[in-house]
Amino acid sequence: MFRYLTIPVTAFAQNCSLVWDDETLEAAVIDPGGDLPRLLAEVERLGLKLQAIWLTHAHIDHAGGTAKLAQDHELPIIGPHIGDKFWIDALPQQGAMFGFPPAPPFTPTRWLEDGDTVQIGKYPLQVRHCPGHTPGHVVFFEPTSKRAFVGDVLFAGGIGRTDFPGGDYQTLIESITQRLWPMGDDVVFIPGHGPQSSFGDERADNPYVGGT
Repeated sequence: MFRYLTIPVTAFAQNCSLVWDDETLEAAVIDPGGDLPRLLAEVERLGLKLQAIWLTHAHIDHAGGTAKLAQDHELPIIGPHIGDKFWIDALPQQGAMFGFPPAPPFTPTRWLEDGDTVQIGKYPLQVRHCPGHTPGHVVFFEPTSKRAFVGDVLFAGGIGRTDFPGGDYQTLIESITQRLWPMGDDVVFIPGHGPQSSFGDERADNPYVGGT
């Protein structure tokens, strides 16, 4: 079975997720923004074998712990889309601006494109490029469990900010309606902040994209 555990990290309460195959216990971590001892304690508690880091985008609260985690545990960094390279390069400045621990830039082992897949154990996850919050934002979708890890594209009752460099409101709305909604109303999504919800609930009631 595909399993996941979401762990809020950093002062921004960013939803970092551990995802794993419960037969092989092979695991990936999505968006290790910080608080690495907490994350690694959960990896150890669950008996997981950490295989990779997957990034939805490169804002500091999502990517700040990436370089250290990758170096310390010899993990490949998968994602995001190359459109976020400028955010990765600016991680030291982002950290200084928001009071985060030093966060060095890095070069992903693999950039992701729309239509790619990533895999943990026997579970492939579909990759969707969903720009608007950042130019290189991607989303990970696991079809057997109908779970989507959407970073800061969509929230319960909200959408991602578009006032940062490279953000664009109309592009974000199109990412949600053209890339997320076709996955199905019954898909539960894990956002970058706050509680999970379903695409159906957000299509019905979200003040920004309800009724689309």
